Amino acid sequence: MPEVSDHHGEIDGLPVFWRSAGPAPGTVTPLYLHGVPSSSDDWSRFLARTGGLAPDLPGFGRSGKPGYLSYTMEEYDRFLERFLDERGLERVSLVVHDWGAVGLLLAQRLPERIDRIVIINAVPLLPGYRWHRTARIWRTPALGELAMGTTNRFTMKLLTREANVTPGPLPDEWIDGVLAGFDQGTQRAILRLYRSSPPDRLAAAGARLGELRMPALVLWGNQDPYIPERFGREYAQALGSADLQEYADAGHWPWLDRPDVIDRVADFLSGG
Repeated sequence: MPEVSDHHGEIDGLPVFWRSAGPAPGTVTPLYLHGVPSSSDDWSRFLARTGGLAPDLPGFGRSGKPGYLSYTMEEYDRFLERFLDERGLERVSLVVHDWGAVGLLLAQRLPERIDRIVIINAVPLLPGYRWHRTARIWRTPALGELAMGTTNRFTMKLLTREANVTPGPLPDEWIDGVLAGFDQGTQRAILRLYRSSPPDRLAAAGARLGELRMPALVLWGNQDPYIPERFGREYAQALGSADLQEYADAGHWPWLDRPDVIDRVADFLSGG
């Protein structure tokens, strides 16, 4: 199995943290993109299985969280292009979860740099999505700031009880990792990202998904309390040639309920 290592660097003065492991021989390097409110920690078991790269996106984990960034979808798109350039990668396979969907902007803009796509319970860059309850709170001025300021271990455990199918909140290891990086910078990044992304902008951001022709796989935990299961099917339809695999017994982070999700991703990335 590939050995996972940690890295620190800079892109245009912005501190950037990422994890990496050597990809399997003969495969294109996977690029794993995490969502909110987590970090590259989500991908440790994937990296150990498939190799690849997993950055902490700006505003999250151990990467920089400066106040001058806008934390919009378009800003993340530009960051990812710079990250690939800095790493000397002309072509990657893209694996996205939740807000890692910002990587789909890069795929639409520079499809020649994307070999394969895996979408796992990702924010819908599709028509018809309406933000879930917690996101609506974050999008509301003052109320969002209050919610961020009162987030602690107790509230995190309470809120994540609905995120998975396995009884109880998400694992302590996951909660510890999120809380370790859940500082004012991350809270600001989350609020700016959600407030800059009303439903019409989400739909516009995915307007060219139908033009993508690379192999694609959509994996969806159908008991996701944040994103209705129909959006897994709509992602597969939008991409045209995508395979769809649904998990009736998994939630928003489906690999936490169904570890075999990792096997399915590894198989697909290797060409299976």
